[in-house]
Amino acid sequence: MAKVHPNASDPAEPPPSSSSPAPATAEELLSLTVWRKSLLFNCDGFTVFDAKGDLAFRVDCYGARGRRHAEVVLMDVAGKPLLTIRRRKLSLAEQWIIYDGDAAAEPSKARPLLSVRRNVSLRSSTKAVAHVTPLVPGASAFVVEGSYGRRACAVLDARGDAVVAEVRRKESVGDDVFRLVADPKRLGAPLAMGLVIALDEMFAAGRSARSLLPRTWSV
Repeated sequence: MAKVHPNASDPAEPPPSSSSPAPATAEELLSLTVWRKSLLFNCDGFTVFDAKGDLAFRVDCYGARGRRHAEVVLMDVAGKPLLTIRRRKLSLAEQWIIYDGDAAAEPSKARPLLSVRRNVSLRSSTKAVAHVTPLVPGASAFVVEGSYGRRACAVLDARGDAVVAEVRRKESVGDDVFRLVADPKRLGAPLAMGLVIALDEMFAAGRSARSLLPRTWSV
């Protein structure tokens, strides 16, 4: 990693409207470097850098390292909770709910934004590994295709026509460091990172075996 300059991040934005604007140009796309490691000792988590090498987001999960979590909080560089990603209990398919802010601080006021459900279809022809359902009226639905375990997956609109975020491998650095590219007009960086956290919990230890995606951005 190059430099780490803690700059303030924008607060988590609401889910994109179902009447989304035109896709961003290559110059408008957000490119983040995601390190699957917490900067704190004896913590699991993520450290996320922007295109300039500045710290953008962090995730610090206390407790036994390497274990799956019931709840994960995405924070800005100052430690302010932006999103809470919580496993839904008693669900037939593995499902995670993304809440605005710190859902544990005031449970009665927790505002759910998105549901991320692992695809359990037995049809070999399906490319989807997860489905993202809006929990806010008028927001957009998404589908995740590809292989998170191979760091080659994309978040597409519900029709599968447009890529709104993409996880890509970085050359010669292994699976713990990868790129996250997001369209800020259709899915901002905090929500894109929230989806990455949910996918990481679902497909940890490279359990995803989907084929690589043919469609990618050029940035």
